[in-house]
Amino acid sequence: MLKSTIIRTVDFCSRNALWVILAGVALGVVSGGYAARHFAITTDINQLISPDLPWRHREVTFSATFPHRDILAVVDAPTPELVQQATTKLVDALLKRSDVINDLREPGSGSFFARNGLLFLPSQEVARVSKGLIDAEPVLETLAADPSLRGELDALSFGVMGVERKQIKLDDLTRPLTMVSDTLDDVLAQRPATFSWQVLARGEVKPRDLLRYVELDPKLDYSSLVPGLAATSAIHKTADDLNLAADYRARVRLTGRVPIDDDEFGTLQEGAGLNATISILAVLTILWMALRSARIILAVVISLVIGLAATAALGLLMLGALNLISIAFAALFIGLGVDFGIQFSVRYRSERHDHDDIHVALLSAAAKAGGPLALAAGATTIGFFSFLPTDYRGLSELGQIAGCGMLIAFLMSITLLPALLRLFNPPGEPNSVGFAFMAPVDHFTVRHRIPVLVITLVIVALLSPLLYFVRFDFNPLNLRSPNVESVATFLDLRKDPEAAANAIDIAAPSLADADAIAKRVSVLPEVSRVMTLNSFVPDDQDAKLKEIQQAAQTLDATINPKEIDPPPTDQETIDDLTATADSLMRVAAADHAGSGADAARRAAGLFRRLANADQATRTKAATVFVPPLQLSLYDLRQALKATKITVDNLPSNLKSDWLATDGQARVEVLPKGDPNDNDVLRAFANAVLKVEPSATGPAVSFLESGRTIVRAFIEAGIWALAAIALLLWLALRRISDVLLTLVPLLLAGVVTMEICTLVDLPLNFANIIALPLLLGVGVAFKIYYIMAWRAGKTGLLQSTLTRAVIFSAMTTATAFGSLWLSNHPGTSSMGKLMALALVCTLAAAVLFQPVLMGPPRETT
Repeated sequence: MLKSTIIRTVDFCSRNALWVILAGVALGVVSGGYAARHFAITTDINQLISPDLPWRHREVTFSATFPHRDILAVVDAPTPELVQQATTKLVDALLKRSDVINDLREPGSGSFFARNGLLFLPSQEVARVSKGLIDAEPVLETLAADPSLRGELDALSFGVMGVERKQIKLDDLTRPLTMVSDTLDDVLAQRPATFSWQVLARGEVKPRDLLRYVELDPKLDYSSLVPGLAATSAIHKTADDLNLAADYRARVRLTGRVPIDDDEFGTLQEGAGLNATISILAVLTILWMALRSARIILAVVISLVIGLAATAALGLLMLGALNLISIAFAALFIGLGVDFGIQFSVRYRSERHDHDDIHVALLSAAAKAGGPLALAAGATTIGFFSFLPTDYRGLSELGQIAGCGMLIAFLMSITLLPALLRLFNPPGEPNSVGFAFMAPVDHFTVRHRIPVLVITLVIVALLSPLLYFVRFDFNPLNLRSPNVESVATFLDLRKDPEAAANAIDIAAPSLADADAIAKRVSVLPEVSRVMTLNSFVPDDQDAKLKEIQQAAQTLDATINPKEIDPPPTDQETIDDLTATADSLMRVAAADHAGSGADAARRAAGLFRRLANADQATRTKAATVFVPPLQLSLYDLRQALKATKITVDNLPSNLKSDWLATDGQARVEVLPKGDPNDNDVLRAFANAVLKVEPSATGPAVSFLESGRTIVRAFIEAGIWALAAIALLLWLALRRISDVLLTLVPLLLAGVVTMEICTLVDLPLNFANIIALPLLLGVGVAFKIYYIMAWRAGKTGLLQSTLTRAVIFSAMTTATAFGSLWLSNHPGTSSMGKLMALALVCTLAAAVLFQPVLMGPPRETT
């Protein structure tokens, strides 16, 4: 009945070709118009997985209680003073951009930490710093009363006097003199110059001291491919307008979920036009090789385009908006839909060789190809629909659209395509369409069928242990381009505890419960640090405050002078430079050897050169040395105002990150080791989840999302194989024939996974989409061969069927394989796995299945 229905349909469309074509064009115009007007895509990756899963529910609930800030601005500069100044200016400016930013904060910075920073140091370190400040009182008094280049030179004179009085050694001045000399070298050479009083005081600077973080909550537009573009553009423009790079030698980089996602879309667009052009030209070339007629190719392309428009319109009607996975329906429709067009067209060419009348040839093609096409379309549709019940919503919606698309592609191949062929009336075929040169291979496989089968199965079986080592890379960061700013910045910061990129978060009922959880989790060997709100209440505060208050009382009048000297004139600066140079040469002469003497002579020479330079050069030197001094004095005044910290007097913006209004408290857990290493991250997440099953956060999300997706594919694969097997049994009515169809498909899947292990190609969120392609194309190819075999066909390798299958696979491989060339790691891995899956599927269909089937059982 199905066969006769298809024949009658082709007959009707052929006889009424013009009306069918007009109806098809109208369908394409209406569908295209609807798709264009209602096109929408949501780029919120959080919606790709069902929110009903327990771990997703925890994630959503935690985010609602403790909202994330999805942009992290990283400011870095050559000195702590410069990065502090640049960050302050940036924050002040961004606070005015409420049009694109909801909220921002500086973790680990701001007035609270500036005032109480010393309390977070160990007690011994606080005592050392306090004593050092008291000992430096004469120098501080000079600098505070005269914060100018003159005052700094006078402060240096205290060191020279100490050497002359034998209180210190000249070598003790080596480091400060070298720092001053290095800066003066740059000033005199007209190079960018910096000087840090904080580095001079501390003795060293850590990489973290040159960074400041600003966390921002942006306003997002999920109807755009780049939802955070307005916010990220505003941040970059603000930094440019403030001239941070020139004035502070500061760099502002953005990372976090939103910039990484937005940069990914930009990376995907790079070279997309060129790749698409190359792919289209290659597909057209393969179509020409397969069909040898511009008119037939045009008919296939038109039916494909109209079918794609109809599928897009139907998908938007059903779902309202596409997601980042379901948008791949277009590629799947073209890759699989073109197969139906090629199969029918190649069969038509073969029949046209036997029949001069085009109508008769179309009916004969429908009679011979219609049944296999319908069965292949049904099996492929079932395969895609099997993803509907999975928790991976991105793939579920893709299966819904692609499944409907397969039905549309099949209908196009038996309605619009025959009508177009009838209207275009391509010339007849003078020669046979098959692959005559494959006849020797056909004969070889017939004569050596059993050895070929045994050798193939033995090789696959021997390689089967490789399946145990198939990896799923659940870290989406590995799918991003490491060359874009957001990912490169994240990779730089991933080991910084302040960034907490791969942290685990736990919501506790109260702060006391949070501290109890922290105590249990902190003993895990996979954990490096655990924080709660109480982590911001330093220990041993009484002893620390005593040291700080003693220093504050001693230095109060020193660092807060009643009067500040007026700025020096240029001549006064010249005189001080000359006098300081003379005193340095004097102490160097008294100590001919040693690093201190060398440093003193070098500094003296540079001071004289600066004194003899023009006033603009001396002004530049003052702008390099003086502002950092003024900022350091301000920070010192703030640091000596420390007061006792309790949970109650912590800043409200800090408390809100760790304590919700309903009393829930946040626990943050960081991994030990490289947090971007999958094994480290997996062990970390599993260990914490074992102790605290309510844990959430990036590490848990990475782990659980990988499990969810793998489980979705396993479940869908089982359902698909079961449903396809049932469909094949209903159509073929023989269990053996069903197995002859499915065994090569399973073999192709096994070989694909084995090769993935051999070439170190792990499965991931992107390339796993190749598996539906493998299922769809594989089922279709296998059905074509089983139907031909049941019809009594022999010499299948030299037949028109193999020609159609090979060129269909080549077209699909070209359409998807071009993704291999992408600079985007995720897209490239998708292209690799798709190409590999197609090669294995094609080999299983063309080379293995005919051998497995053997001589035809039926000849009807």
